Amino acid sequence: MKAAILFLMIISPLFSICQSKTIKWYKGNTHTHTLNSDGDSTPEAVVKWYKDNRYNFLFITDHEFITPTESLNREFGTPGEFAVLSGQEVTDSLNKKPLHINGLGLGQLCMPNKGTTIVENLQKNIDCVRAAGGVPQINHPNFGWALNADNLRKLERVALLEIYNGHPLVNNLGGGGSPGAEEIWDKLLSSGMKIYGIADDDSHYFKRLGDRSAPTPGQAWIVVGAGELSTTAILSAIERGDFYASTGVELAEINATSKQIAVNIKEEKWSKYTIQFIGRGGRVLKTATSNPAVYTIRGNESYVRARVIESNGKMAWTQPVFVKSKTPAKKRQ
Repeated sequence: MKAAILFLMIISPLFSICQSKTIKWYKGNTHTHTLNSDGDSTPEAVVKWYKDNRYNFLFITDHEFITPTESLNREFGTPGEFAVLSGQEVTDSLNKKPLHINGLGLGQLCMPNKGTTIVENLQKNIDCVRAAGGVPQINHPNFGWALNADNLRKLERVALLEIYNGHPLVNNLGGGGSPGAEEIWDKLLSSGMKIYGIADDDSHYFKRLGDRSAPTPGQAWIVVGAGELSTTAILSAIERGDFYASTGVELAEINATSKQIAVNIKEEKWSKYTIQFIGRGGRVLKTATSNPAVYTIRGNESYVRARVIESNGKMAWTQPVFVKSKTPAKKRQ
């Protein structure tokens, strides 16, 4: 009998962004509040802050309110450079546990749907977001220690999870025996769930800049690879996983082929970088300090993603490359 041959099938959301002239980088925030819910500033002041700080797009996600974007885009929008996109944070709860879902690009309001279990509650709100033309995003799983991988893996029609949220009370890192948001992400990926990691501000306070006890802007963001700066293009790219998440590290290029994954960092002069390639079970498959950092696909990883750690604490996360191995039937001799 001949030895079986291992074939690799790479299902990659990563965009070889610098290889295509039709794709551009767009920096944006997907979780933002104004005076229309529990923020401290007008939509105009909020939008101005993000535009002045060189973001390309901003989803306003007020609680149970869709902040109109047409007038904001007339005043602040710049074709191809900056756009304000609609959204809502669907603010539900069960047994005093906060169950929050962002609806990105919503066309109409989704009121909380009050399920009898955590899974039913979240699924009803996810389905509402979908029906209203939006893209659902699971927010801050450790806020109020509300969510875990066991209930999240049962959800359908959702592929976005906050792995870093800039609010100071959401327990990103976990603790006391409870896993951090990134560890929850790995548990979901390891179970076979196709889900992408979001980093964002959850900004509320624009009059307390520099106050570390307040949810202020500029904490975290995503950088999306899309053909143009439009609601459709940005949402489609986010749904495909064509983005990376960051708290300050900037990437120059991400490439994934059937043989390897390469991550190229835009280095800052006084910084050093450590790149960890992570696979099934959250296991670190390789640690590198070179730039670009390269990981060679073996075929048994299930998925591979990269975490970039900058020497002053800034980070970036690439989306998982899903690796499926299949061994063909052995031929009779």
